[in-house]
Amino acid sequence: MRKWICLIALVALTGCKEKVVSHYFTAEKAIASFSEIEDACNRDNGNLWGKNLYGPLMFVDRTSRKITANQPDSEGLLKLKDGVYTGLYPTENIINISTINFGGTTFGLAPLPLEEDSFRTKVRGIHALFHSFQKEKGIKPESFNIVIMDEKEARLWMKLEWKALKKALTSKGEEQILAIRDALIFRGSNRESYPRYALLENRFEAYEGLATFTYSLFGTDTPDEFRTGLLQYLDRIYSFQSYARSYGAIHGALYATLLHDRGFDFTSISPDTADLGRLVKINYQIELPEKCRDVAGSIALHYNINEIYREEDQRLVEMRERLNNRVSVFTEKPVVLLELESPSFDFEPEDVSYLDTLGTLYHGLRVSDNWGKLTVDEGDCLVSNNYKYIRITAKGLKEDRNHITGEGWYIILSDGWEVAKSEQSYFIRKRVP
Repeated sequence: MRKWICLIALVALTGCKEKVVSHYFTAEKAIASFSEIEDACNRDNGNLWGKNLYGPLMFVDRTSRKITANQPDSEGLLKLKDGVYTGLYPTENIINISTINFGGTTFGLAPLPLEEDSFRTKVRGIHALFHSFQKEKGIKPESFNIVIMDEKEARLWMKLEWKALKKALTSKGEEQILAIRDALIFRGSNRESYPRYALLENRFEAYEGLATFTYSLFGTDTPDEFRTGLLQYLDRIYSFQSYARSYGAIHGALYATLLHDRGFDFTSISPDTADLGRLVKINYQIELPEKCRDVAGSIALHYNINEIYREEDQRLVEMRERLNNRVSVFTEKPVVLLELESPSFDFEPEDVSYLDTLGTLYHGLRVSDNWGKLTVDEGDCLVSNNYKYIRITAKGLKEDRNHITGEGWYIILSDGWEVAKSEQSYFIRKRVP
């Protein structure tokens, strides 16, 4: 059981670091996994969201791109073999936990863990099925990047809010109510500082946070196991150098858990735009001051604010070290510049480092866009703060038709695109007739 609890904390938007290549997912094991996922959905049987979430689901091996699905597609692209449906996932598409229309059928899509792990396989499948449910509600898959969550002030309020939420989830009675009020005051203070991001934050917290809440709830056997795993996941995200791409997955789940404890009817909300903090305020009858910042400072003393200041000061020191050691390759020529038009990202949240005005450094990244697919597997790349450009080193650049490679990365270009040189650097553009 301890293994199951620990593993919940390792299932994020895109999963965990995986280094061991394996071909363990036989038809027999796939059938067992699909059965376990179906059983988990059947135990709820639509009680949480008004519908049984089980439906078309595919797992994809990131190395071979082999699809193993529980149902056929409408166009017959998948072939029945040994009780499961198999095929190949398109090379131009990113493999992450999401939903996809394949062969005319909407499937939940989940990458297989490279190391065999039945629990992680199960919760990834439930995660993907919840995104299919959201898509059925008209909610399009979205990749979030709340850039202000990497600013020092926002991170201070966020950490204070998490500490208060943790206290709320581990206490009862008046102590719990006071902790919830404290969390909402810290939340309000953050939003008073950055009001124009509030709606985007709601979407992130609902879209990914409700997914985390659902797969954690369905994937565990007892309330204690569910709660312990969720708090371990909070501790993991708390330690991240960047919150912009990850915080919503746990943040929304914590507020959803408080609502669930109150017997809240989740079918009454839209699982993409709900303000979960506001719903907690209403359901717990919390009264807040007119201006949260007027009282937040004094409350912060009860949550070891000085320790948080020390943590953030250390983070700034580490950022400066990265600026000196890792970023010069992207600010000096030659580089390859890729413009982002409609990107889909796949990355490890703990491998994201915010670099202030320079952008965000990703150690390992997979991006799909109109121009093709970029895989950075043994190095870094720099994404601009406006989410419009990626820089990678041009060292070792080689071209072979639609394949471009460099130190630690490769690009598969879509038809009609090419790499072009401008002075000492390169960029990707539509092929000139």
